[in-house]
Amino acid sequence: MRSIWNGAISFGLVSIPIKLVNATENHSIHFRQIHLADGGRIRYRKVCELDEEEVSGGEIGKAYEDADGTMIPITDEDLAQLPLPTAKTIEIVAFVPADEIDPLQMDAAYYLSANGVPAAKPYTLLREALKRSNKVAVAKYALRGRERLGMLRVVDDVIAMHGLLWPDEIRAPEGVAPDSDVTVRDAELDLADALMDTLGEVDMDSLHDDYREAVEELIAAKASGEAVQPSESEDSGGGKVIDLIAALESSVRAAKKSRGEGEGEAEGKEDEEDMADVHPIKKKTQQKSTPKSTGTKKSTASTAKKTTQKKTTTKSTSSASSSKGSSSANSAKKQTSSSGRSTTKKKTAAPRKRASA
Repeated sequence: MRSIWNGAISFGLVSIPIKLVNATENHSIHFRQIHLADGGRIRYRKVCELDEEEVSGGEIGKAYEDADGTMIPITDEDLAQLPLPTAKTIEIVAFVPADEIDPLQMDAAYYLSANGVPAAKPYTLLREALKRSNKVAVAKYALRGRERLGMLRVVDDVIAMHGLLWPDEIRAPEGVAPDSDVTVRDAELDLADALMDTLGEVDMDSLHDDYREAVEELIAAKASGEAVQPSESEDSGGGKVIDLIAALESSVRAAKKSRGEGEGEAEGKEDEEDMADVHPIKKKTQQKSTPKSTGTKKSTASTAKKTTQKKTTTKSTSSASSSKGSSSANSAKKQTSSSGRSTTKKKTAAPRKRASA
């Protein structure tokens, strides 16, 4: 890695020579501007507004534009004479818990490398002190013509520094939150918690830039003269008003399915939901059919019977006795007829046996 700044860490009276190295790199694909008519590259040239002539880099200086448009020249010598103690020094001003640093202040990240053998011992001392304290160091440093704020922490066995924005560079979040009062129900929070648990954790090393890969494939196809097939993009449903509960439930099912979890449960739940949709229709049909009217008729008949029994108690008693007599007579007749039938059957059955003999 190529160092971009050489200096020292000021740790009290201890000075640690270090090199500053970029900890991140940009993998974005960059495009050039071309002339559509002939494919020639479009370049920007630095031209003076007064004489409209192109100016080389050695002829270009700095100036501050005043409110009325006046240019105030500022030279590198002017800036070098300013009292800037952090010009070549990362000056540690405090040690604080890491959670006191607002992530909104995080800027570029750098690795600090010990510059030379004599720097190894104090470098290791500061690294181990940061590890044991579970704190981060807040420091000031100067880079690219301005003083900046930084945070030093340990990454593996290396001291890393995150550039920090100054507190007055962080905008207040006024007017960003929803204007209207929104109430979130416990059921919605429970589903959101279930979705968070289902998604779980992720290995950060497994994440990659899908769009950049698609652009690389597009460039390779165009370079080889292949036909480029348009890809089907999924509709994210942005801007649509949706049922929040239904969306959360669908998200939980989709997350489980993508992880191969609870497929049987999801299918069973869908079957139950389908049956829940069908059963009410069947129940309504049964209520409209014959059993409903039959029940009404039975209740009417029983009510009429009770009324008749109350009004004609004496008649029912006499009719009961007469019915008993008639029923006994009928039973006697039935017995006689049945005995006669059995006798006839026996008589007719006998000659058949003799004939067969």
